[in-house]
Amino acid sequence: MRIMGRRRALVGVLAGSLLLAGCNAGPGQVGAAVIIDGKSVSVDRVQQMIDKAVREHPYGQQLAKEHKLDLVGREIVRQEILHELTGRAAQREGIRVDESLVVSALQNDPLAKPMEAKPQDDPAISVQQLVARVRDHRDALIDAALQTQLAMKYLDKLTVTFDFSSVSSTDATGGDADKLREQAIEKAQRFAASPNAAAELIEQDQKTTDTQAGVGQKLPAMQSPATAATVLFGIQPNTVAAFQPTPQQPLWVVVVMRERTADKPVASDQAAQPSAQQLAGVGVRLLQPYLEQADLKVNPRYGVWDVVGMDLAPNEASKKGVVLPVHGATPQQR
Repeated sequence: MRIMGRRRALVGVLAGSLLLAGCNAGPGQVGAAVIIDGKSVSVDRVQQMIDKAVREHPYGQQLAKEHKLDLVGREIVRQEILHELTGRAAQREGIRVDESLVVSALQNDPLAKPMEAKPQDDPAISVQQLVARVRDHRDALIDAALQTQLAMKYLDKLTVTFDFSSVSSTDATGGDADKLREQAIEKAQRFAASPNAAAELIEQDQKTTDTQAGVGQKLPAMQSPATAATVLFGIQPNTVAAFQPTPQQPLWVVVVMRERTADKPVASDQAAQPSAQQLAGVGVRLLQPYLEQADLKVNPRYGVWDVVGMDLAPNEASKKGVVLPVHGATPQQR
C-alpha cells in the first residue's frame, strides 16, 4: 500500500498537522508534575505554560473564564510524556526528521498565530493545539513529524488477531452510560481471570442474539486507520482491553489480544488512505509499548494516566477503559 509520498507527508505534518485537529505534593519528588525514569517536569514549569496560554491566546482566556484550565494542565503533562516517549521510539526505530524541513516549517511557523476563542474543532483537539503553541515550537513540530513517520513505518505491517465480546444499550446518556462502562470493565475482569475464562464466556455470548462476539478476528491496521489509533492496536498478546470505539455510540468492546505482528507488509484489497490526523493518532498509539517499559509517576493534581486514551484522566473513574493482563499467561513483546 502506498500511504503517501514520505517527504510530502512530513512537510504536511510540519506545516499543519498541529492545526488540525491545590493539591498533593507530587509523585515521589516535591514540586514535580511528572517523572519519567527519573527525569522530571516541575509544577512551576507547567504553571508557567498555563499562564502563557492565558496571557497570549484568546482561547486560553476563554478557558480561564470557564474555569477549565485544568484541561490545559493535563494536556501539558500529556505532551511532555509523549515528547519523552517519542524520542525513545525515534532512537530505537532509527527515524529522524530532515533538518531542512524543520527550518522551513519554522520560517512559516504554523504555531505562531495566537489561538482565537471559540475554535470550531473538537474541544480535546483544541486544547492540544493550544498547548502545542505554548511549548517550544521546534519540539512540538518535530514530535508531530516523528509520530507520523512512526505510523507510516508500521501502518502497512501491523496486524492484530483477537477474540471479542461487547456490551451495548439503546441509551448512552446519564446513568446508563456509566452502567455500560461498569459492565464492560466487569466483563474484562472476568476475561482476564484465566486463559480459558474468555473463551468460555465468548462462546456463551455468541449464543446470545443481542451480543456481538467473535473469535480469531484478524484486522490489518491499514484496513482501518481510525481503529489503528485505538488501544486495540496498542496492547500485547495475552492482554485484555475494554474500551468504547466511538464515544457517541452506546457500545463497549472487550477484546483478548491473541497475536500482534508488525514485521512485514500485509496484502489487502481493502486498504484505506489515512488522513494526516489519523496518521498522527496511529503514531501516538505506537508509543504505548514504550510507556509500558517506563517508570511513570504523575502528580495527582493533574490526574492519572489513561492508557486507553493515551492521555490523562481526572481520576480513575474517568478513564476511557481498562487494560488487564490475562492471569496465568505471559504477555509477549512486539
